[in-house]
Amino acid sequence: MAEVVHMIDSEVFLAFSTYATIVVLKMMLMSFLTSYFRLTKQAFSNYEDTALVKSSEDRKKLVRVDQDVERVRRCHLNDLENVVPFVMIGLLYALTGPDLSTALLHFRVFVASRFIHTVAYLMALPQPSRGLAFGVGLLTTLSMAYRVLTTALFL
Repeated sequence: MAEVVHMIDSEVFLAFSTYATIVVLKMMLMSFLTSYFRLTKQAFSNYEDTALVKSSEDRKKLVRVDQDVERVRRCHLNDLENVVPFVMIGLLYALTGPDLSTALLHFRVFVASRFIHTVAYLMALPQPSRGLAFGVGLLTTLSMAYRVLTTALFL
């Protein structure tokens, strides 16, 4: 138990906490961006979201799919699919006692890949920009998972 407390007090855990907070906040901000696009594009997913519009017929027209709203929403979903595993695996990785420089490399590469992925997605940059950013983040998380598994298997 004392080793776990020591690991939590380590520089690696502090670095992980910082970078995990950055990507979680970025992921949370994507929901505000989705709302902004829904409001400015007047494209809502639910009838009750149009309550401020007077006419029932006008309200029905606002429940529609908009490509820009969908692009932001898909980007947010991709964050959910990648940030949550990073946070869970990254926490376990930090507890394995990796070198600070190696851990920082993992954390920084993942965070950068998520920001690049978002820019590539929202600006509709040509492929393979978005795919590469996704792949780099995925490989980073898999690298940390490999460290966790090999550390656990060889205890």
